[in-house]
Amino acid sequence: MKYIISPQYKEKFEHFFKNIQNYFHTQTDNIHKARNELKVIPYEGVSTVVKAFKVPNIINKIAYTFFKDSKAKKSYDYSLKLGDFTPTPIGYIEFFKNGLLDESYFVSEEFIYDFTIREPLLEKDFPNRESIFKAFAKFTLALHNAGIFHEDYSPGNILIKKENGNYTFKIVDVNRMRFFTLSCDERAKNFSKLWASEEALTSIATAYAKEYTECSDFVQKALHYSLQNKKIKNFKKRLKGKEIDW
Repeated sequence: MKYIISPQYKEKFEHFFKNIQNYFHTQTDNIHKARNELKVIPYEGVSTVVKAFKVPNIINKIAYTFFKDSKAKKSYDYSLKLGDFTPTPIGYIEFFKNGLLDESYFVSEEFIYDFTIREPLLEKDFPNRESIFKAFAKFTLALHNAGIFHEDYSPGNILIKKENGNYTFKIVDVNRMRFFTLSCDERAKNFSKLWASEEALTSIATAYAKEYTECSDFVQKALHYSLQNKKIKNFKKRLKGKEIDW
């Protein structure tokens, strides 16, 4: 096995990391289980979220061992670069079998949130909906101005906590990130995976454009890329015989 622990946690979490499989498989507090699995595991007074990545197929085992970083390592490295935009990273662990990457885990502090951006996007009568959209636009602008492009900027990956009338946002699932100076089109395109209605996206994009004045047709661009993404996704659903969703 190989592991890296953030210096501030190293002394306290050494035992936890060395025995991560034990802790993970005996913990029943599962918060997500699909291709990857997430569990909340308390340890030494710290509530952690441990993400276990799906064991890769043989081709990816070779790739992650010799040619590119594992998803666990990227999650940790990118979290360090993201700073306050994401929950505090603690470290990552990799297990190797027959010389190739097998299991891998990413550990972070739990961010206790009240809802994700999905709820206000879907519920027209969600409390303080417009205020949330304005705060979300401001958060996204700060993200973009910092040169951060989340390649899966989707509703479930945007966590929100309400504190004293203000909203704190955190992004998760950060192993697919790019860092560069974003153009107007790239900024607008980053909203497309929200799968937002035209009404909701117009509200968000309008608030964004009030602060980002370098693009006179920003709202139209955001709506265009959103519709384009929906058409592509729904076309793929039709091919698979699935019901389309606008």
